[in-house]
Amino acid sequence: MNDKALNMTDITDIIFANKNKDYGAYVLRKSYNRYVTWSVIIGSLFFVLSISGPVIYKSMKAKDVVQKKRVITLDISQLSEPPSIDKATPPPTVEAPPLKTTIQFLPPVVRPDEQVKDEVVPTVDELKKVDPGAKTQVGQEGGVDYSLVETQEKIVDEPKKEEAQIFTYVEEMPTFPGGDEAFYTYVGSHIVYPEIAKRAGVEGKLWIQFVVSTSGKVSDVVVQKGIGAGCDEEAVRVVKSMPNWTPGRQNGHPVNVRMSVPIVFKLQ
Repeated sequence: MNDKALNMTDITDIIFANKNKDYGAYVLRKSYNRYVTWSVIIGSLFFVLSISGPVIYKSMKAKDVVQKKRVITLDISQLSEPPSIDKATPPPTVEAPPLKTTIQFLPPVVRPDEQVKDEVVPTVDELKKVDPGAKTQVGQEGGVDYSLVETQEKIVDEPKKEEAQIFTYVEEMPTFPGGDEAFYTYVGSHIVYPEIAKRAGVEGKLWIQFVVSTSGKVSDVVVQKGIGAGCDEEAVRVVKSMPNWTPGRQNGHPVNVRMSVPIVFKLQ
């Protein structure tokens, strides 16, 4: 084989010289370069489109938005004058209901002579024409009782009292003076075992619930789970007689805390 023939011969032909070229490996090697070239071209096009596609879409969308905008010209002379505050319609006045005629009624009271004042008790005939009331006044027929008007005004003026929040768990729970050991020592030394419980042989553990206020005072003492035979009442009595606790604190401020403690009754 001369040099010219060698240069014109593909490496694949050299490898498969004197071999079966109908075998699939020869065909694959011959088409390999073509497939690689097309794969690189298609991959490059896909990469370029994926990068430039969003940019082209945004530029086209921006043009559409600009074209859809409309310019509205407003003539100030066409605007109506805003209503004046002084010309606003005043709220309707509510007239007070007419009052009925009443006469001061003083129930008879037996007093010593030195305490008797110059007060005249209305007769039965006078009470037939008018209604008894807190004071004597002249009104209209079919009017409203003056005492009802006063009562309604008092109810409206009374401020509502906000109930203090009661916590169950706080950052610093209330403590008995001296700690838990001092608490149970106090309870054990002050409890008197009920006689009926002794005779019936009643013993066990009951749970008492109470509230320690911001001042440390114990209140709202109730039995959560009792054992009866007078033990529940005795436990409530002892808890109510306890000295003030150290109040619980939340965020550094004293708060009301609901506590629940067990008390054991055991026969010796």
